[in-house]
Amino acid sequence: MKRIRNWVCILFLFGSFYTNLMAIELPEFRCPLATGLKRPLTVYNNWSAYDELSDNIPQTEELCMRMLDEMIRLKKQGVQLDCYLMDAFWFDVDGGYRSWHKKNWPEGPGNWLKKCKENGIIPGLWFSTNLIQSGGKPMLNLISEWAGSQTSDKAVLSLFEGGYLEHLMETLRIYTDMGFRVFKFDFAYFDAASDCAKATMLPTKIIEANKQSFIKAIKKFRIKNPEVIFIAYNGFGGDMENTVAPFRKTVDSRWLEIFDTLYSGDPRFSDVPMMNIWRSQDLYSDHMVWQFAFNGLPLSRIDNCSFMIGETGTCYKRGIAAWKSSLILNLARGGWLNVYHGNINLLNDTDARWFAKVQKIYLELQQFGRISLMGGIPGKAQVYGYKATSVDGCLFTIVNPAQSECEIELLSDVDGEGRILFTDKGFTPKLKGRKLTLGAEQMVVVGLGRYAAKQYDLGIEEGVLIPRRIKQLVMTSRIKDKHTVEGQVADVSDNIRIVFSQLDGTGNPFRSWGGGLPDGVTMGEYFKINAKQGELNIPVKIIYDKVIWSGLSWAVGEIDKKDLKLDCPLKIICWSKEGESKNFKIDIYNVVY
Repeated sequence: MKRIRNWVCILFLFGSFYTNLMAIELPEFRCPLATGLKRPLTVYNNWSAYDELSDNIPQTEELCMRMLDEMIRLKKQGVQLDCYLMDAFWFDVDGGYRSWHKKNWPEGPGNWLKKCKENGIIPGLWFSTNLIQSGGKPMLNLISEWAGSQTSDKAVLSLFEGGYLEHLMETLRIYTDMGFRVFKFDFAYFDAASDCAKATMLPTKIIEANKQSFIKAIKKFRIKNPEVIFIAYNGFGGDMENTVAPFRKTVDSRWLEIFDTLYSGDPRFSDVPMMNIWRSQDLYSDHMVWQFAFNGLPLSRIDNCSFMIGETGTCYKRGIAAWKSSLILNLARGGWLNVYHGNINLLNDTDARWFAKVQKIYLELQQFGRISLMGGIPGKAQVYGYKATSVDGCLFTIVNPAQSECEIELLSDVDGEGRILFTDKGFTPKLKGRKLTLGAEQMVVVGLGRYAAKQYDLGIEEGVLIPRRIKQLVMTSRIKDKHTVEGQVADVSDNIRIVFSQLDGTGNPFRSWGGGLPDGVTMGEYFKINAKQGELNIPVKIIYDKVIWSGLSWAVGEIDKKDLKLDCPLKIICWSKEGESKNFKIDIYNVVY
């Protein structure tokens, strides 16, 4: 991942005011030195309720206290929320993580910690592993205790030289004594070394020296603090940029010795084009889980990090669009760290009760059932899903990413008829025996055995609409110029869906990046889909025209039949700012809702 930009400083000085906080006794969540959670843990992470990377919305005490109040409200409705993890930018630029942002936390975290304790909520805290500067702007200024760890670019710190790592471990001890029990490590750069080390050591030796020092330090800390949970984010392995690259071994299995979970990437849109963009985002997270499983991680140790709602740039200002299917998939993937990001204030009490019902079903299966992957590889647009088996039932969570109806067989030893418990609006999935038929881009939950009872019904995802019928059409096309393709469809009889992929010279999708908020360019400036009948311009509905910090490799649009002259030719014009027209892939479909 690229080194982050526009870092903002953050938060408080230790003093006698906090003496009493050192004795806080929070709910125990103990684990032995052998890593891995002992039960599923539910975490609220406040990132995307604020955003200081792809947006200019700061983390403040007022925001953090407000989100804590929302946590308490949701808990009263039955939602399980064990931990509040405070994400990046809580610290001041000076003080080496031991000072809180003076402007945003003038009195430090005392009130927040006290309220967490009173409501049985475990406090958690974010740390950068060793990145302290980006784009020439400091996240943290060097302090004397870190002497000898500096690198020539002053952006990262060596973990095997100087005083940084020892000081960091002592900082963790201080926060543990204050009551923090979950530590998130982000932005690890294991190629960091002083000029002297670089002059005498091979790059591979530097990487290994950093890893060994970090592993040794965390192991030593965990022996003395076995109740603390460590979770790993960026920098600890995994190909997260796209869903195109073939699976390869990129995760060092030694991280499982010190981390309870490893995350598999911030939610972003996949390289499988979809009209329902949030389903494409679901697919990205699914593909990453497949990749990390390929790397040998048990599903319980993979933090899929997929549930993110809110009004900031990080989550593409999705609000709560299609949040129900996002939550189900977040839980169905089998990771024991279940993280919920963002503006949870957007969920009302009715939403909360539904949230709690879904949690009750899936958390029980996570802990006491067996969860496995099934079907094809998500990034190849093959139907796939998750099978969760208990002693008396089976729950299937299935996704069809293709632009056609697809069938999958639900293999299980559980007797009895199955029941469709949840699906998207539109196409009615068909369950005949153990064969399930799904519509294009559709997700379905099917229960067998005890889960076939009506009490497990979860309703409809109103935020995703699936065509009742879809049929690919023949299109004649020609290259108009380097960046434009014109096509013509003769048979126009219903709604039209245009699926446009930007490919490279090898036939693989590649992404265009327009940056993040507040200054980023929307994807509508990189991809345009126009339509004409004669000289008449036909409106094309698009959803992808957003500021997308993670980039996009495709565009999908639809034309409503009411705007068309039926049985008249339709001209489609597809343009890309960066892609070459000779490499475009354009498919046209009739869709019926």
